Amino acid sequence: MGEGKGSTLVHLLVIVLSLTAFGFSIAAERRRSTGTLHKDEVTNQTYCVYQSDVATGYGVGAFLFLLSSESLLMGVTKCMCLGRPLTPGGNRAWTIIYFVSSWMTYLVASACLIAGAKKNAYHTKYRNMVLADNFSCESLRKGIFVAGAVFTVATMILNVYYYMYFTKATSQTARKTNRTSSTVGMTGHA
Repeated sequence: MGEGKGSTLVHLLVIVLSLTAFGFSIAAERRRSTGTLHKDEVTNQTYCVYQSDVATGYGVGAFLFLLSSESLLMGVTKCMCLGRPLTPGGNRAWTIIYFVSSWMTYLVASACLIAGAKKNAYHTKYRNMVLADNFSCESLRKGIFVAGAVFTVATMILNVYYYMYFTKATSQTARKTNRTSSTVGMTGHA
């Protein structure tokens, strides 16, 4: 491992897992469930018939790939809290900034993917005749999975920078300052 470079395998795995999550979320957006209104002639009730529910599986798959990417990186870096301490300086500051930013984008991406999968799985079945005039089939709003995909890419970029600065901050040696005399006197007056 080079000086402050980090493992190429970790970089590659984080990127591949995140891009796979991105692909799954785009596929989920393209395959969202939509319903068509049908009327039952026997009971005179209106109901919705939905297409396949594959977008829910894609959304959950995207979340799982994103989770595995984040878990891999946090496992390797020991979540920045355990393991070797970070040396003071600019690299430590950037490490902390990228760490917090990547977690925020990860939480937003996860929320979009999970909420999109849940909402996509929800289908209305029957309504009474009275409400049939303004009846519409529930479907997932456009853009939920796309927002998850955008935040997935942002998480990937921030994670790559976080790992890069983390390895720089842990591989540097701390600079000690040698002071010959103290500026604060600790002797008592006689």
